[in-house]
Amino acid sequence: MNENLNRRDFTWQTSTGVCGLLAGPLVGNGQGADKDRDPSEKRLVLLGLNALARAHEKNYFANGHRGASLVSAHLMCTENGFSGQATARIEELFDLNWASTPLCKPFPKEDPDPAQIKRIGLALADGSGVLREVGHNAIFAMLAIKGFRLLPSAATPQRIEGVCKLIRAIKPWRDVEPDPEVNPPPFSDTAATSKFILREASAAVDRFIGFGQGFTGHMLTFGQALVELAAMGDLEWAESCRTAFRKYVTVTRRGPDADSKRYPEHKQSQFRPNSAEYWKRRGDHAVDIGHVFKYPYSYYDLLREVGDPALTREWDTKAYRLF
Repeated sequence: MNENLNRRDFTWQTSTGVCGLLAGPLVGNGQGADKDRDPSEKRLVLLGLNALARAHEKNYFANGHRGASLVSAHLMCTENGFSGQATARIEELFDLNWASTPLCKPFPKEDPDPAQIKRIGLALADGSGVLREVGHNAIFAMLAIKGFRLLPSAATPQRIEGVCKLIRAIKPWRDVEPDPEVNPPPFSDTAATSKFILREASAAVDRFIGFGQGFTGHMLTFGQALVELAAMGDLEWAESCRTAFRKYVTVTRRGPDADSKRYPEHKQSQFRPNSAEYWKRRGDHAVDIGHVFKYPYSYYDLLREVGDPALTREWDTKAYRLF
């Protein structure tokens, strides 16, 4: 497996408009920032890797989400050129909720060993073919691998071991036989696969109106994790999850069960997560367990991969239901 980011042109490695520029908690809806902070510190990535590595110790599922959301938020901001106000408000939300908790605290000093990053991919491949808790083994693994490659100084044996334990903790869930008609393109064809995922997710939005949009959101995050693994050069790890992803598409196409719980729909809004106003309108603690960051990260990544204006317009008419 390639331990380097060998395809993506990651402009966020040198960007000055990144999430993670702030020295501490903010005040005033993200209006303040420490202009002297070095963008290369990638603060949210480090906090997220700490959380992912520690998540298995208690409530692995919820804490894994929190760690993944920190990494996702950094990538969402930097890869999409979010404004300084939007990125500052996003970091403020983390400071108000998780950044100072024991979940994100520093790990003991240890020499990094980036060669061990491949252990995460191998842990993911060990679950080959089994659908595990909405694909979170793939989602968490991809974000950890991407985060460690972005910040190799954090790739210490203790953190990597912790992430491997998290990946192996993800339990089987609705592990049905996949429908033979569910046949995504090869994950190596990132544009075609991204379009497949976006179309499946778009259909799921309509199918689950009134029942919450968790199936839709995880179609985006599970699918995008596999696309991103392939794009980073880890095609074998992505393809090891093909059967599990086909199972998830099969389950999602069936729609809500007769006894599925109903949820109120989001109010229609013109604001999207790429605007500062969207984040300003969110309450200081309205972050759930991190879907508010993970869903849009995958959404924008897939749309950018496809580059289809018509599909982007189709999604924009209904995206408020998800966000």
